[in-house]
Amino acid sequence: MAIIIHIDIMLAKRKMSVTELTEKVGITMANLSILKNGKAKAIRFSTLEAICKALDCQPGDILEYVPDEETDET
Repeated sequence: MAIIIHIDIMLAKRKMSVTELTEKVGITMANLSILKNGKAKAIRFSTLEAICKALDCQPGDILEYVPDEETDET
């Protein structure tokens, strides 16, 4: 299973910089970078809520579930 993060897409749609988002959300540039690059293992609901508020979007606009490819064993 993979969760894909689409913060870059939402930033582009909102014409917002990463720096501006970090200031609005109250997280460090390093932590936002970890999240954007898909390296994060978890996200707090309060952080997700702050990102959605800053970007005026829904969690589904940022997060996408992509199932692993299933291998056929025949």
